[in-house]
Amino acid sequence: MLSSITDGIMCCLLGKTPQAVVPLESVESSDGYSFVEVKPGRVLRVKHGVPVRPSIEGADAPPGDKEQGLVHCKRRITLYRNGQLVVENLGDTLRADLLHGQNGGVEPAATVELEVGEAGAAGTPPGEGARPGPGGPERVGGGSAGVAGRRRRGRRPKRIIDIDCKKRITSCKGIHGDVVLFFIHGVGGSLAIWKEQLDFFVRLGYEVVAPDLAGHGASSAPQVAAAYTFSALAEDMRAIFKRYAKQRNVLIGHSYGVSFCTFLAHEYPDLVHKVIMINGGGPTALEPSLCSIFNMPTCVLRCLSPCLAWSFLKAGFARQGAKEKQLLKEGNAFNVSSFVLRAMMSGQYWPEGDEVYHAELTVPVLLVHGMHDKFVPVEEDQRMAEILLLAFLKLIDEGSHMVMLECPELVNTLLHEFLLWEPDAVGPPAALELKK
Repeated sequence: MLSSITDGIMCCLLGKTPQAVVPLESVESSDGYSFVEVKPGRVLRVKHGVPVRPSIEGADAPPGDKEQGLVHCKRRITLYRNGQLVVENLGDTLRADLLHGQNGGVEPAATVELEVGEAGAAGTPPGEGARPGPGGPERVGGGSAGVAGRRRRGRRPKRIIDIDCKKRITSCKGIHGDVVLFFIHGVGGSLAIWKEQLDFFVRLGYEVVAPDLAGHGASSAPQVAAAYTFSALAEDMRAIFKRYAKQRNVLIGHSYGVSFCTFLAHEYPDLVHKVIMINGGGPTALEPSLCSIFNMPTCVLRCLSPCLAWSFLKAGFARQGAKEKQLLKEGNAFNVSSFVLRAMMSGQYWPEGDEVYHAELTVPVLLVHGMHDKFVPVEEDQRMAEILLLAFLKLIDEGSHMVMLECPELVNTLLHEFLLWEPDAVGPPAALELKK
């Protein structure tokens, strides 16, 4: 057992593959990090922060009566054979306290209709002619409602999904012992990019969990491309989630990490309480790009690797000063091998994660987008907000792709207000009305 633990730690620190045959429970270190073997020979470093809370009666359960925060989620999702998707919001989901149509908020219209795979029209910002008003039919993608109605009568649906459930959405406070915050980074990063958020929420009394993806940070880095496919990484996140999850869990993802949050929210709808997506992009299925620079041979990528960090600095930060260079270094952004980068980008294959998959989610979602992001266009996050049932969209003018590093105070405030929000409150969270 001792030798297996040692091999697991050496695997994380030196990048060597251990000869473990039995999964480890975990190896705890004195600095708050754990080394968890999610499967034989595959060890992830995890930052697990458990604050010391005073004994408070009723802290393990959300306060209030059983009707507080209760929302009836009812919608019909129809996918036609010609590729057109129609999402109809039914029931009482259009309650006044859930409508948030200003300062980046998105009102859930009665009907959303769009062509699957066409991001241009679907990304029309709210308030720019995309919808006639709350409660009325929303037509996205051109054409009049009358023409759409006549076309719909002549079409044959390929798939119809009816969602009818009740969810209790409550405030998540640091004193609540049943709340866990999961932070998942994207390609080329590490759990270090969440330092400001982890410190902030631990000080407020929250339990936090932040893993390093395989090949990133201090996690093991198998030299097999199959170890970095979406399905392999998603199963890693499933193992981490099942290990640390409690009754109410909040998922926070950045960039590629948003896809794993979506996957977990879809797989565990009763355990995932809220989701926060930071610069995650649109609700489209993942397919590796044939033209990507990361599809070059590994030897070529190795020669280009010194330029990758500089390119990421130019595209990932609104400014490129000494502060941003230090943040890039401290956050370990793109501090991974060329082999891992190529395998990660080539392994982004997730055909199930399409618009229908996202439309099925009934969990409240906060979307945060840095307006200077050169990786993810704002239209993609706007499109995501249109597809999701309960979504807040917040645009940060001074942020870019690494907005949690650039504007940590504002991001922390937004995240905290969303955690405290519940539907019985009047209007959206107060912080979401800020325009900075």
